[in-house]
Amino acid sequence: MEQKTKIQAEEGKQDLVIKREFDLPVELLFRAYVEPEIVEQWMGTKVLKLENKKHGSWQFETTDPRGNKHGFNGVIHEFCPNQRITRTFEMENTPFPVQLEFLEFEKLSDSTSKLTMQIVYKSAEYRNQMLKLPFAQGINMAHNRLQEIVNKLK
Repeated sequence: MEQKTKIQAEEGKQDLVIKREFDLPVELLFRAYVEPEIVEQWMGTKVLKLENKKHGSWQFETTDPRGNKHGFNGVIHEFCPNQRITRTFEMENTPFPVQLEFLEFEKLSDSTSKLTMQIVYKSAEYRNQMLKLPFAQGINMAHNRLQEIVNKLK
């Protein structure tokens, strides 16, 4: 089955560009990234903090099947409702350094929208290590859940 979320990774570069079109109005797609109750459902994570504003911070926690907790956090640098979020992303207790994420939300029609994410890593090597993980499969599964869950809010 073809994955709907597309990941572009140019050789030698330290970033990824991730694109996905959703059968959702842009306002609902944006809500899926900023409302803790929705984020928790599609990401399968606990939202400990989510301050949606410039200089706001966020903190999520997931529990793996063995009961181990994994933390993620960052700072929001830009917040433009229904348009853009620029934030840092850090996976706690891993060798991966902080990454920078640019999320752009685009209205395609009254009922469809597009998410474009550019993720910038400290180096091409770190980006390539990330790609060796089941990253593409995971983001596709998460975006599929997002579409399914947010469909119910229409």
